[in-house]
Amino acid sequence: MAHLLAWRDRHPRAARGLYWTTTVLALVLVLGALVMPGTLASLQPNRFTRIPAEAIVGAVVMLGLPRLPRLVVAALYGVGLAVLTVLNLLDMGFNEYLGRGFNAALDWDLLPDAQSYVADTLGGTVATAAAVGAVVLVLLLMAVMAAATIRLGNLLARHKARAGHGTLVAGTVWITCTMLGLQNSGMPIASDRAAGALKTHVQRTVDSLRDEAAFAESAKADTFGNTPADQLLPDLRGKDVVFTFIESYGRSAIEDPVMAPGVDRTLDASTEALTEAGFHARSGWLTSATYGGSSWLGHSTTMSGLWIDNQRRYRTVTAGDHLTLTKAFQRTGAWDTVGVMPGVQKGWPESKWYGLDEMYNAFQLGYKGPKFSWSTMPDQYALEAFQRQIHGKKRDKPLMSFVILTSSHQPWAPIPDMVDWDDLGDGSVFKAVQKAGKKPGDIITDTTKSREEYARSIQYSVTSLTQWLERYGTDDTVLVFLGDHQPMARVSGDHASRDVPISVVAKDPKILDKIADWNWTDGLKPAKDAPVWKMSSFRDRFLTAFGSTPHPSKG
Repeated sequence: MAHLLAWRDRHPRAARGLYWTTTVLALVLVLGALVMPGTLASLQPNRFTRIPAEAIVGAVVMLGLPRLPRLVVAALYGVGLAVLTVLNLLDMGFNEYLGRGFNAALDWDLLPDAQSYVADTLGGTVATAAAVGAVVLVLLLMAVMAAATIRLGNLLARHKARAGHGTLVAGTVWITCTMLGLQNSGMPIASDRAAGALKTHVQRTVDSLRDEAAFAESAKADTFGNTPADQLLPDLRGKDVVFTFIESYGRSAIEDPVMAPGVDRTLDASTEALTEAGFHARSGWLTSATYGGSSWLGHSTTMSGLWIDNQRRYRTVTAGDHLTLTKAFQRTGAWDTVGVMPGVQKGWPESKWYGLDEMYNAFQLGYKGPKFSWSTMPDQYALEAFQRQIHGKKRDKPLMSFVILTSSHQPWAPIPDMVDWDDLGDGSVFKAVQKAGKKPGDIITDTTKSREEYARSIQYSVTSLTQWLERYGTDDTVLVFLGDHQPMARVSGDHASRDVPISVVAKDPKILDKIADWNWTDGLKPAKDAPVWKMSSFRDRFLTAFGSTPHPSKG
């Protein structure tokens, strides 16, 4: 301290310059935090030329407090601004990837998944460094914001009379701008952004806690909860039914002018090839319960008939015994039920809730090739392994399969190429393909490249699945495949819908006759005006179409 005082005495002009520079920086930090928006698209200059009411109220409080309480309140105010900044940054990230703001009651559980995604995309070292860096930055932000508000509080106290007059003027200007609705570049000059953001987060938290209790109660009721086994799915008996989700396969892939041309060509070519092989398809739209990620919410919503749009709902329903569509097949005793989950790399207790007799994860499909970013193996290999180990084996009963394909998972680099099915072997053939592919770091920050590679990944996944069906499907095969959600907003576009395509494919004409009244489009590409249903409605519609009799349970 003595050295600092001596330096200030020796260099008074430099000391004054440093003092006012740090004071201005403190003011910029505080005002910036108070008016910071919650979306990347809103980071525009007009957002930072507003008068925040919270700054005026803070100045009034500081001016009225003695020294020690002022220091404590200033420090707490600064920490609060740091927390608000972190919430705004989380809102930006969640809006960019999941199309919604951060929910403090629900979303902390997703942060480890985000770290795992970064590790799979950019490497474990980068993920660890990013996690440690994020914690350090949050702590540093709290310290810097607290120091900034203390400095400004002390400045107000030293110039109390002038600060009081200035605060009065600022308050008058704020009220006038509010009453007259004055704007700058389309943005109101008077701001209460910080209070509004905190109110929004508090309301989200309260609503989520209330929703959890209400959902737990409603999930106990089930239209088919007490349906006897012999009255479930009688019109599908003897059929091998395959439910397949294609990662991030959304409406934008089919209708966006940049991405649609290649995807539409693939769908048209696949429809034609399937027709030549004796298969026919009908397609429609489902509105997904999730967007940009959290694929398991789409899977569970489709299979349970419940709207599962957050992690709390997912945990609640998977801890119970609500009838899933897959479990309905198991309950009949007429099918063997199996799950193929190449994206699962740890224990997956949900398999019991889904009603799966067997479950094959990433380590049980015999793959010896390289990972493709997040995806543990190419879809073509996963489907060939499914055929070799499960679908192609003789059984006493028909098979109901639940397959999750992963090659179209972001960051969409590198993307596998189709290889000759007879050359797949243990997957080693993909080493050269993976090495020659694009790097995630070259794609993930470039919107145009991300959209192009996303479209390519959908083409690859659809081609893999439809070629598998051409090659291995029989007269008794029924394939239902759909997307789990739209890709993130940077790819699907601002204000994109949550719709995903869904198709039912079969050789037996009686299967498609059962869903004729759904009014879906012929082929694999649903028309723009094809029916759009909530994803949660599919289970009951499917059960009803194939002869199931409702026997409700009320919990």
